[in-house]
Amino acid sequence: MSTLKSPSYLRFLNLIDALDRMNPGKKLDHIEERLLDKVIRAADLKQVILVGDLISLDELGSQATLHGRLKNLSVMGYVKLTSNADGRKKEVVPGKLALKRYEEMSKCLEKAVKSA
Repeated sequence: MSTLKSPSYLRFLNLIDALDRMNPGKKLDHIEERLLDKVIRAADLKQVILVGDLISLDELGSQATLHGRLKNLSVMGYVKLTSNADGRKKEVVPGKLALKRYEEMSKCLEKAVKSA
């Protein structure tokens, strides 16, 4: 029986799983994770992303579903909804918890790769 070293990606998934277990009340579902990924990427690219942009992502679910998930992310502190210049549209920006989450995920990825 040969022993194979676990691939980096599997180590990364295990580390992320452990991270989620440390914060059980803050577990995001698949749709919330995808929405948060879009918000973080837009912020990283210095692009404005609006609530309307996110709820129109029909590959993730209906507008009602996506609006509810955005509201959950806002209540949990992962995103902030701010009025834009004319006040009619809401911009979505990462909150402190989102920034912390992606920092922790980055650490997990670095740790998984280093132990290769």
